[in-house]
Amino acid sequence: MEQPSFDSPLLLPCPPKKISNGEEGMGGGREEGEGAVLAEVKKQLWLAGPMIASSLLLKTLQVISVMFVGHLGELPLSGASMATSFAGVTGYSLMMGLGSALDTLCGQSYGAKQYRMLGIHTQRAMLVLVVVSVPVSLIWAYTGQLLVAFGQDPEISAEAGLYAQWLIPSIFAFALLQCLVRFLQTQNIVFPLMLCTGVTTLLHFFVCWILVFKSGLGNKGAALANAISYWINVLLLALYIKLSPACRETWTGFSREASHNISDFVKIAIPASCMVCLEVWSFELLLLLSGLLPNPKLETSVLSISLNTSSILFMIPMGLGAVISTRTSNELGGKATSCSISSSCRCSHGHFRRISTRAGHVHGKGCLGSRIY
Repeated sequence: MEQPSFDSPLLLPCPPKKISNGEEGMGGGREEGEGAVLAEVKKQLWLAGPMIASSLLLKTLQVISVMFVGHLGELPLSGASMATSFAGVTGYSLMMGLGSALDTLCGQSYGAKQYRMLGIHTQRAMLVLVVVSVPVSLIWAYTGQLLVAFGQDPEISAEAGLYAQWLIPSIFAFALLQCLVRFLQTQNIVFPLMLCTGVTTLLHFFVCWILVFKSGLGNKGAALANAISYWINVLLLALYIKLSPACRETWTGFSREASHNISDFVKIAIPASCMVCLEVWSFELLLLLSGLLPNPKLETSVLSISLNTSSILFMIPMGLGAVISTRTSNELGGKATSCSISSSCRCSHGHFRRISTRAGHVHGKGCLGSRIY
């Protein structure tokens, strides 16, 4: 057997199907390819619904908090919107990007049937993300001063700084949540993930109502509600992982092995984080720049409603992206041929085109944000 070289292909081509006379059958190969695509469509549709729902529900937690603050007045809404945008740029997007490295590591380990390594990779990611959360929390503690230094309105900066300080407990929960979500989704355990996120979202309404209107905390209560809801979600997922037979082989308890080879995780996490952060920053920076306009309170409030509504719709293609990431990493881990991976990519491309078009139609009708804020 020839030794592979740097010029060798990473994926082996799908072997052609042969008919009884020994010649290569083009028709049989085409039918086999269509069958593989159809099977892949069924797998992706089964995964896509719960993943999209989970992404939507998780994103709506922050939107619900800002929605409650919107009933307190223009200045609290502007401050909460500015703080949420700043937190997204400096913290949440960073955690999402770093955690996305598990799509590759856990997905391939699951495809290769190295089940124990899923828990090791997840614990290693949890360790890295919690450590990164410490400097992020320090940045959030001085959000008000930083926004003033960037030329933002002093009143909005003061409100945003206060809101961001009460958001600090949420960054640690969000870091752990990203790891647990990917630990489950790379094993195709998506329905329990959707249910846990749905329960958390329902509870978030009551938590926001109590902390914002009944406790007297105002916009600070909305920020604290984010942290409480994220921790509730982490607790629910942790209990499921601990008690469910589905995770018995993949989660065998905490291990010291997770503290080894952290550099291997970081090598994948940093480029993944850059891709996610640059995509998120391109939108969140618009809200920060709106604070430099002549009427910053009004402009920030209006743009916040628009961007929050758009961000909810963007969770649909993000959920589909999680599907293709999971399927591709599973196939790579199982040493699938290039035709299997090509089927995954072609199916997801079709899903992206159809759903993105429908999302654009819904967003184009407008008037949704004005009804809920």
